[in-house]
Amino acid sequence: MSEALETIEIQTGERPDVSIVWLHGLGADGNDFVPIVDELDLPAGLALRFVFPHAPMIPVTLNNGYVMRAWYDVSFDGVEKRPDARGLRASQAAIEQLIAREKARGVDARRIVLAGFSQGGAVTLQTGLRHAETLAGLMVLSSYLPLADTVALERSSANLETPIFMAHGREDPVIAFELAERSAAQLRDLGYRVEWHEYPMPHSVCLQEIAAIGEWLGKVLA
Repeated sequence: MSEALETIEIQTGERPDVSIVWLHGLGADGNDFVPIVDELDLPAGLALRFVFPHAPMIPVTLNNGYVMRAWYDVSFDGVEKRPDARGLRASQAAIEQLIAREKARGVDARRIVLAGFSQGGAVTLQTGLRHAETLAGLMVLSSYLPLADTVALERSSANLETPIFMAHGREDPVIAFELAERSAAQLRDLGYRVEWHEYPMPHSVCLQEIAAIGEWLGKVLA
């Protein structure tokens, strides 16, 4: 088993019965989404544990081989960006370890949300669609469905009904809006319930989106 990821944790109650594992994007770290916790306006009385893992430091081909925090390598084949399947699967295994740890701490799988921005959103889908137990929800921000041609064969029936929240900026220069839209359509074609949100923003998160995230989390954790 690979070494466990380092994480930042925030608890909103003494004995959390809900865990939200939230993955950052390329080049960031677990601190990236910590400030959003206080802005989510979640229902009073929910005892949650937010888990913000740090991705490993790896060289990223698309960025001239610079070593940075990344969930997987990305290269450019002259037509479009290509994710590294081996790296994706390694990150999937690492997030599975975090899910197992939350379960060992007393949180039922049905009370665990996987969330992620950009690369973190891709790993959220890579892991969540294949996880053997039903999860509370998958939240995918400014991201896409990786290894889409393998999902039908590899997915777990346990999460066919799991709610999926997807949000994307129409002016995103990093992950094309059309790619995200196509990913949502592919997921729906496979039978998943996707709640889609789009905003007039670049590769980022906006206040309207944060409000929608809080509302969605309130629904799936009710």
